[in-house]
Amino acid sequence: MQLTDFDYDLPPELIAQQPAEPRDSARLLNCLGQSHQHQQISNLPDILQKGDILVVNNTKVIPALLSGTRGAGKARFTLLKRTAPDRWTAFAKPAKKCPIGTIVTFNDGLSCEVVDTYDGGEVEIAFSASGTALDEAILAQGAMPLPPYIKREGGPNEEDEANYQTLFARHSGAVAAPTAGLHFTDALTAQLNKAGVEVAEVTLHVGAGTFLPVKVDDISAHKMHSEWGALDEDTASRLNEARAAGRRIICVGTTSLRILETVWQKFGKFEAFSGETDIFITPGFPIGSADMLMTNFHLPKSTLLMLVSAFSGYDFMKETYRVAVEERYRFFSYGDACLLERQTS
Repeated sequence: MQLTDFDYDLPPELIAQQPAEPRDSARLLNCLGQSHQHQQISNLPDILQKGDILVVNNTKVIPALLSGTRGAGKARFTLLKRTAPDRWTAFAKPAKKCPIGTIVTFNDGLSCEVVDTYDGGEVEIAFSASGTALDEAILAQGAMPLPPYIKREGGPNEEDEANYQTLFARHSGAVAAPTAGLHFTDALTAQLNKAGVEVAEVTLHVGAGTFLPVKVDDISAHKMHSEWGALDEDTASRLNEARAAGRRIICVGTTSLRILETVWQKFGKFEAFSGETDIFITPGFPIGSADMLMTNFHLPKSTLLMLVSAFSGYDFMKETYRVAVEERYRFFSYGDACLLERQTS
């Protein structure tokens, strides 16, 4: 398929700049039965069934946006992936003014040197601190790495520190939020539990590559970014028992689906796993790990839009996005969500 097959027109005012308040008051486009019903996230306990398992991503976003000075100028890094105790790959801005050898200083004696450069503004930086000392410095000095379509004068604010983190966040390592999980509240999870809906946790440390544009016309030529994920033995056992009993497995977000499908494709069932995955799910991919998917509305021409088109069918998702735009749903990270069924034919 071609990249243009995944394009659509989106009025800029539909890009959410703030989350719904409370979180579970966001709208939910319920697409079960290949229909379109307009509901709210808070309706989930009535929509789901006793015995369903919601699979959530428990990754925690680190404050991966670091701002410093390089000589008389400024520089900003969005951390991507740790490569050594003292090194990260990162997006640099301005990239052209951060060649190899550039020294950037931050507060409290922290500094870094650009030691390598790559395509697309990506660099490798070596910090003056290492290990847990570097972790603590990043926590103290970094800011939430909001995606570029969320506009903030002066950068992310204190509200974003809470808003851009899910209720399930436990394991630090993500540089972007698993945004479908942002809709959950303590009250909603208590209601789901009362309705007999279980929650299971997986980990996928979401990378900033999730926002990178696809640059090839033929999507089969796209090289997918890699992310680290894990499925523990207890959760794998619970999911296998649910599948054997005919109970539904519902992924909260594309990141949860990516780690489950990585395991499913590797073993043909759920087993304990930890490691990197660069799985690329496009229409025609034989998804087998989940029955349903709750997810936000994704960017045009994005790998995530390709994934949902694989999950529920290309034609149906085109119509779903047309309906969402027409009905003025809010899009992207702080926006509304849809609930999808896996296409089985």
